[in-house]
Amino acid sequence: MKHPDLRRVMRLKEVIMLCGLSRSSIYSYIADGKFPQSRKIGSRAVGWDSMEIERWIDDRLAAREWKPLPEKGLIS
Repeated sequence: MKHPDLRRVMRLKEVIMLCGLSRSSIYSYIADGKFPQSRKIGSRAVGWDSMEIERWIDDRLAAREWKPLPEKGLIS
């Protein structure tokens, strides 16, 4: 569910659920500079900017090449 006007801090569990990536994949993408960086929000806590995560998802979907499924009975 998108709420473009509602900017908030997302914790890792929510980021995992929203992106569909595993914890290790998220941190691997961060290390490669391909995922939004987490921010320190407390002495032992980090979070992500919800707008950055939504933008990352939008960019990934826009970059994906969508190919229609072949029609049944036709060989491609």
